[in-house]
Amino acid sequence: MLLDFVIAPAYAQQDSPGTGDLVFFLVFTVLLVAIFYFLLIRPQRKRMKQHQEMVENLQVGDEVMTGGGELGRIKQLGEQFVRVEVSEGVEWTIKRDMIGEVLSEGTLAEARSGVEETTTQSGGKNA
Repeated sequence: MLLDFVIAPAYAQQDSPGTGDLVFFLVFTVLLVAIFYFLLIRPQRKRMKQHQEMVENLQVGDEVMTGGGELGRIKQLGEQFVRVEVSEGVEWTIKRDMIGEVLSEGTLAEARSGVEETTTQSGGKNA
């Protein structure tokens, strides 16, 4: 009793009204993280893995589209760089990671023939 003046006695506490808010906040946060994981993070990792596999499996002669949308055929492969023929006699050296996709065989010839037809139909000259 004498110590009551120095040390405050410990009483059992009542359940505070804010406890339900804390549980709701934690559940909401966990659900939000789960939604972000399944809708954003997981699909992005899957796309990155597929792109990495595609880049590792590149071969000389593959028809490819670069990240910028240019079409070409692979002429040389290096560890980090690829030599791509974008037009007859015109070759570019680009980073392997900048290959956007591998096209099916014949797509390059089809695309080049489509470009020539468009210029002749509009009255222009073939390049």
